[in-house]
Amino acid sequence: MKKKKMNKFIKRRLTFLSCAIILLVGLIVTNVFKDFCQIIHNKNEITLLNNEYNNLLHDAESLQSEITKLQDSDYVARYAREKYLYSLPDEVIIKLPETKSE
Repeated sequence: MKKKKMNKFIKRRLTFLSCAIILLVGLIVTNVFKDFCQIIHNKNEITLLNNEYNNLLHDAESLQSEITKLQDSDYVARYAREKYLYSLPDEVIIKLPETKSE
């Protein structure tokens, strides 16, 4: 009789420990998967941000070049004549239609 009680006790104990271990393994796997997904998301975000950073650096270089050019009065005069069709007193402006290159 004592042996049967002892066997039941051992079976309950093993069942409880098995459930606890399965639960802990499940929690660990869930956390690892969640962290793995976060790592992938962060890598993608880093790639996007690096691309945006490179685009902004390129834009900054272009703007810095434009600032340097606009400080030259000859460039400003030529730019105004080309862009806004300003002319010198004896000049005649003829605007040609743009041609599409293939």
